[in-house]
Amino acid sequence: MFKGHPKGLFVAFFANMGERFGFYTMYAIFTLYIQAKFGYDAKTTGAIWSVFLFGVYFLPLIGGIIADRVLGYSKTINIGLVVLFIGYALLFVPGTQLPVIITALATIAVGTGLFKGNLQALVGNMYDHPDYSKNRDSAFSIFYMGINVGAFFAPHAANAMNQMILTRYGFTYNQEIPALAHKYLNGDMSVMVKLKELALTQMPNMTDLKVFCDKYISALSESYNYAFGLAAISMIISFLIFVIFKKYYAHNDITTDKNKTQAAKDAEVQIPRKEFNQRIFALILVFVVVIFFWMSFHQNGLTITWFARDYTKSMISQELYIFFNLWSVLSLSAAIIGLVLIFNTAKQSAKMIGGGLIVGGLAVTYYLYTTFAKTNQILPQDFQQFNPLYIVIFTPVVLSIFAALRKRNKEPKAPRKIAYGMLVTASAFILLSIASMGLEAPGVLAARGGVSTMLVNPMWLIIMYFILTIAELFLSPMGISFVSKVAPPKYKGLMQGGWFAATSIGNLLVGVMAVFWDQVSLSVFWLILALSCLVAAVFIFAVMKRLEAVAQ
Repeated sequence: MFKGHPKGLFVAFFANMGERFGFYTMYAIFTLYIQAKFGYDAKTTGAIWSVFLFGVYFLPLIGGIIADRVLGYSKTINIGLVVLFIGYALLFVPGTQLPVIITALATIAVGTGLFKGNLQALVGNMYDHPDYSKNRDSAFSIFYMGINVGAFFAPHAANAMNQMILTRYGFTYNQEIPALAHKYLNGDMSVMVKLKELALTQMPNMTDLKVFCDKYISALSESYNYAFGLAAISMIISFLIFVIFKKYYAHNDITTDKNKTQAAKDAEVQIPRKEFNQRIFALILVFVVVIFFWMSFHQNGLTITWFARDYTKSMISQELYIFFNLWSVLSLSAAIIGLVLIFNTAKQSAKMIGGGLIVGGLAVTYYLYTTFAKTNQILPQDFQQFNPLYIVIFTPVVLSIFAALRKRNKEPKAPRKIAYGMLVTASAFILLSIASMGLEAPGVLAARGGVSTMLVNPMWLIIMYFILTIAELFLSPMGISFVSKVAPPKYKGLMQGGWFAATSIGNLLVGVMAVFWDQVSLSVFWLILALSCLVAAVFIFAVMKRLEAVAQ
């Protein structure tokens, strides 16, 4: 899996891992943060979140132009990390009000725009060399693992910081209190009995409900602020990695004529106008499809998180807690990786290592299981560990399948993988629709506050995230690889920015979908997303010949 790749890939891997840890720490908690702090409804929260995500994924288009035409990839990436640090540092300050929060979000979006697409373009340049070109798809899958290693630890870090700060104030997390507290503070006395009952579990000597509400909201908001501080620290680490190990990728920092060596100019492939047009048109078609994927996928930071908070059991059994505790998840993951090694390699030494991982991983998992309480609390953001965890575990499996198909000349090209990914995405939301049958509509909860009277088993979300992850593995790294391969040489940064611009439109539609959250039943809401993905899949199959023609 890791053979046949330049060292620069691994520099990009770790730099990206640190940056993504910061982003997904914020991603896991931001909508919970602004709803807890300000009491915003679904429509307002969705609007803020989707506009922010639009900026995060649109600005790489501008960042690509800056790198292509002015600064080159390395300088643009370094500036991006500095700007990202400033943005997260602004969110770190306790007591921050909305104007500063909006400024911080804008800063983070700008920093991501300078960093994200250009790092991918730099990786793509590494595989323009004939010695590495055949490994382009697997390279982007490995690169994608770096994203998800960082993303896996992010919700755990946010969770630990939440718990630490709340404990300092003598509180524990309760997902019902923030919404009820804001209703009470806004003069809604109908929630007073329920709120007082919950308040006494937090402050047994509580005498003033308003004081309790102010203290709890302030403490919970501060716990999120400190988690944003972890994101700022991770930007420093990424910056140091990228600067210290520059020698491993510097020769790939080739953009405009101004930055190119004479040898690079001589080696550049000139594309005929007709082929140029075909490539650009194919990229546009793919961009249209990914809009619908990201509109659906990035519900995980908004409506899926609300589903985890308001419709999913927060107190779970000792057995199920194995999948939520960081250390048991890691030990169980080691056992799964060992299983993959046994069935995915012919080397006896690797099989022995795999066997050791299975035995050791399961033994540690069982020991940890015996230390867990009979019932354990989980937080809404805990579910966001599953997507990156699945990616790290199953990327080698998917790559092995593709490698086996490649040997038989049966590996599907990137566009076909993208189409399959859209079908799998649709099935994930069909599953959520089934899980939501009979549950109260979000509009009902919004009217009264609190959580649903009927709560579903967390396994529904665990399985849904697995399906959504398989879809992502078929679609996202393959799409990035497709853009890297098909984009005309002079426009690689720009076209990677185009990929993110399409993603940004999908993220803007995340907020549009949030408008329907309070208007329709849960089952219908998820079915709308499933239908959107099915339509996109039909579209890409209809234009498949054109896409595969340029992916030769």
